Amino acid sequence: MILMEIRELEAFLAVMSTGSITGAARLLDRSQSQVTRLIQDLETSVGFALFDRNGPKIAPSEKGIAFHAEAERFLSGIGHLRERARTIAEKEPQPIEIVAIPAFASGIIPLALAALPEKLLPRKIHLRSLPAEAAVQSVLARTADFCVTSLPADQPGLEAHGVFQGPCVAAVAQDDPLAACEVISIGDLAGRNIITMANPFRLRRRVDKALEAANIRPARIIATSVSVNAVQIAATGLGVAIVEPATAYGLKLANVAVRPLDVDIPFPWAIFSAAARPLSDSSRELIQAIIQIASACIPGFTAHDPRHANRAAEMILGGDQADPDAR
Repeated sequence: MILMEIRELEAFLAVMSTGSITGAARLLDRSQSQVTRLIQDLETSVGFALFDRNGPKIAPSEKGIAFHAEAERFLSGIGHLRERARTIAEKEPQPIEIVAIPAFASGIIPLALAALPEKLLPRKIHLRSLPAEAAVQSVLARTADFCVTSLPADQPGLEAHGVFQGPCVAAVAQDDPLAACEVISIGDLAGRNIITMANPFRLRRRVDKALEAANIRPARIIATSVSVNAVQIAATGLGVAIVEPATAYGLKLANVAVRPLDVDIPFPWAIFSAAARPLSDSSRELIQAIIQIASACIPGFTAHDPRHANRAAEMILGGDQADPDAR
């Protein structure tokens, strides 16, 4: 049986964050010897070295890197539990723990938070930006109240509060000749630098299919993990970004023109919480605010019946033209 203390995990995360025992000791207001001992005790508990030592220098081991995400998730859950207990005791509005992919964390969710009435805003609101897969896992691990994520997300134990889609768009610098077009033809992208997502299993897959179907060969592909990076690169004039609409319309970036494409590259997304886990009134109101703002911001916004989330996702990702549950 593995026995670990919270203070050992805190010491480990502090060393990972600062990169040194000295920095962790300063961060935790402990002595270096205390931090060193806590790390050693944790390594004894887990049964493997968390760090590789080279004299006074340390670096995370391969196993230590893998363990880091789990330790961070665990301590986040402990902090979540402590905060829940405090709000229950003091009869305050419950904290809101939100996890979202960067497309929503950077634009639409901040707008939704600003739209909430003051009486529904708790003293603590935690918004984390994570990749889609990690966002879903945070909900299943109960370290987030709900997540806003791209699809697919076919996981048991999730309750869908909405399944949506919107067409991807092109973002170009204001002085790019394509900025004068009301609609950008995918044919106009031939020989241009195209900036898009790196993950080959989500949006990038659909972008590549659209380019292949139109027989478009870009000069080069610039791949990034975050849509806002793609838009900012496009703003320099280096190329044309093909991005999801949440970033394109949720953020107002200078020197960028956002234009629809003449081909439909769908971006499906959803809002999930853990099944059978009641949400606070503040969380439910925030979910509705996110939906309302997304609907107002995103041209071509479509909502599907959340009772049939998997079916709707299959239809969107399979290229079906209609969904009887769309509204």
